[in-house]
Amino acid sequence: MSHPESESLKVGFDGCLKLEFHGSKVTSDAGLLAYRDLDETLGLFDSSPTVFHDPRTGRNIQHDIPSLLRQSIYSRLAGYEDVNDAQRLSVDPAMRSVTGKKVERNAASPNTVGRFETEMLARTENLDGLTDLSGQWVTRAMRKTTHKRIIIDMDSSESPVHGEQEGSSYNGHFGCNCYHPLFCFNQFGDCEGAMLRPGNVHSADRWKELLDPIVKRYKNNNVRKYFRGDAAFAKPEIYEYLEYHGYLYAIRLPTNDVLQDRIRFLLTRLVGRPPKKPIVWHHDFMYQAASWNRPRRVVAKIEWHEGELFAKVGFIVTNMSARNEGVIHFYNGRGTAEQWIKEGKYALNWTRLSCKRFVSNQVRLALFVLAYNLGNFLRRLALPTKVKHWSLRSLLVKLIKIGAKVVRSSRYTTFQMAEVAVSKDVFAEILARISRLRS
Repeated sequence: MSHPESESLKVGFDGCLKLEFHGSKVTSDAGLLAYRDLDETLGLFDSSPTVFHDPRTGRNIQHDIPSLLRQSIYSRLAGYEDVNDAQRLSVDPAMRSVTGKKVERNAASPNTVGRFETEMLARTENLDGLTDLSGQWVTRAMRKTTHKRIIIDMDSSESPVHGEQEGSSYNGHFGCNCYHPLFCFNQFGDCEGAMLRPGNVHSADRWKELLDPIVKRYKNNNVRKYFRGDAAFAKPEIYEYLEYHGYLYAIRLPTNDVLQDRIRFLLTRLVGRPPKKPIVWHHDFMYQAASWNRPRRVVAKIEWHEGELFAKVGFIVTNMSARNEGVIHFYNGRGTAEQWIKEGKYALNWTRLSCKRFVSNQVRLALFVLAYNLGNFLRRLALPTKVKHWSLRSLLVKLIKIGAKVVRSSRYTTFQMAEVAVSKDVFAEILARISRLRS
């Protein structure tokens, strides 16, 4: 049953309450305006008219590429990952504003957004541009970031599927039918690049294709460069590549008998009652596997825990000169990349790749990554110290989901915003920090 917008609804528990819906006069996503301000400050969409080829002709084009791209990205940032959501969002005043439309003009319809994502962006030249755009965005954000080193973390993840999506297959490691995307992050949580892959490929498959553009972007940066990866990336061709390009690295090595023999003297169980706190030893040595072109330093960590018969052992291959403990500590920082992947999953649903065609799912993943990066840029560049710890999920619920009433006059459009999880002072500080980035 449909109700006219002006018709009130009533609830049974209180006869004095009336419910009215004014979709074009109120918004639940007023916090997007802060992200739009940051987007403008960093110039994130400045290159989009030249990066993408628009096959449309004629004079009746109502939505240009930057507007459509913004709508696709901001929708995902606000938790609307389905094209069908564009039906309501097209009249939402916040979405109208962030896409560059006047508040009284609608954003794009579901049909327009659908054609943009599944047809225009799926063209080979546009998909390449869309994939490269995340790196361009990170470059702009890094110009506003004080840093003395670059750390690149590479990791893979699973995107479960529940249909007959092209390219999906069963992955025994994850125990499901899925895609197997590959990600690269820097130490600030920015996604430097992402690649959608079939579900049955090795975790390190096509690593060079993803890493090459990142290495080229940082080639002339006069800072130290580092790489971290788990045992899936313990490949001699990766070591040689990183050494050639001047990267220091710490990569986990799978355990084998030769490595175990080198630390055999530390694997003897301690005599007497073990202490309650774990006993940790470190040892390093030079090691050359049969497939390696030369010996490399390996750092071992041996942990004895109360109540366990055997020690926990891990090996890291590295070209760093730091102390053993320092190498292990540096490698352990790789776990943050797994947290950022989880944020993409749970805050943005970027594993929801439900299109039939593989190329359409490539587009979806690229758009999700751009939405993730925009969210992360605001978190690390503009959040006040007291809310700096907020996750992307918290930002979605507390900052983006600010309700507001829209009041228009001849000169101004005013968003009268609710002050609940985010106060006026916090929002003002966010805008002030964004303003300082312009200098």
